[in-house]
Amino acid sequence: MIVNVTFNGEYNPADFPPFAVTTDLVILTVRPPSLEVLLVERAEEPFAGSWALPGGFVGPEQDLSDAAGATLTDKTGIELDTAHLEQLATFGSPARDPRMRVVSVAYLAMVANPPPAAAGRDAAAAEWQPVSSARATTLAFDHADVLEAGVERARAKLEYTTLATSFCAPEFTMAELRTVYETVWGIALDPPNFHRKVLGSAGFVEPTGRTATQAKGRPAKTYRAGPATTLTPPLAR
Repeated sequence: MIVNVTFNGEYNPADFPPFAVTTDLVILTVRPPSLEVLLVERAEEPFAGSWALPGGFVGPEQDLSDAAGATLTDKTGIELDTAHLEQLATFGSPARDPRMRVVSVAYLAMVANPPPAAAGRDAAAAEWQPVSSARATTLAFDHADVLEAGVERARAKLEYTTLATSFCAPEFTMAELRTVYETVWGIALDPPNFHRKVLGSAGFVEPTGRTATQAKGRPAKTYRAGPATTLTPPLAR
């Protein structure tokens, strides 16, 4: 609820230096063997020609979540209802933007089967890049720090939510689900131990009663996403 307050004292907004608010998006997808991030090439200064996370200024009458959603749809072509979008962190170093004091509220978006990268109106290009490549690139502003925060949040999401199943087909094998975890976490997992933990987390997956042919070995049992949204107990890295 918004409360209108009238100030009758000495408060004067002009006494305070102006600053802007932006939203920057860490947009991730899983394409084994890589966790990929959507980057845009800046067409204008500052940092013209540098890769950056998609972002934009928040309008004076715009809610933060609405601004993040608009950035996602208008600057990347990704529909809001196809992505998991959540607020990530706030970045406010005074020197993060050479134009003026700019505070960024970063969001994490995780998207399965995203459309091809498309450059928005203020970008020269857009690319899905492996996170490992993005880390080796000098990103604009403080976007390297924002990216790291987004990757760590994504890894944590897979520990305590069932989000990993959204990166699988409607029916999947345990090996296919494990590949999602290995891609996001960046580590190899022991198959029997992973299998045991998944089946021990209530409502995570459900057996379909069918099998899928594999390139090697016997046919594998297939599963579908269960009704749970959080993992009890969680899957620790």
